[in-house]
Amino acid sequence: MTSYVENETEVELPFNTQELVSRIMDAVTEMEHCPYETTVNVLITDNAGIRAYNREYRGLDKETDVLSFPNIAFEHTADFGAAEADGADCFDPDSGELILGDIILSVERVLTQAKEYGHSVLREFAFLMAHSMFHLCGYDHMEEQDATIMEKKQEEILARLGITREL
Repeated sequence: MTSYVENETEVELPFNTQELVSRIMDAVTEMEHCPYETTVNVLITDNAGIRAYNREYRGLDKETDVLSFPNIAFEHTADFGAAEADGADCFDPDSGELILGDIILSVERVLTQAKEYGHSVLREFAFLMAHSMFHLCGYDHMEEQDATIMEKKQEEILARLGITREL
């Protein structure tokens, strides 16, 4: 499992982001029974940065907390067989790892939302990472039923990792 984390801001978070990203990746891929070692790229940016990415890739000229860009065209959630069908486009030619996709987080939104929701910055960052990892595994929350499933899985991952709202 490989995660590449780049922080293009001056903000230093009060925890090891690389370690936390790896723990969440590991927990989600285990929960979803991913049969491969995986790679995920994470970019930590500011509100202006995420707004620019949101505008460029989604056509939405507004800030958001997190963007997820899955590399696999899932027909069914967590059906990693779809990666085999796409072959070379889904696997890193050097490591052989499955490239799940890219995640972009706004550190400003992480800090603001942690304060708004009354929990730690670590908990907010972890929640957004778990949320995005499930998107990279083919989950969505456009329909109420799908949102409920995704929310339950996010909370289960955070509980497994001992990351509670009280932290």
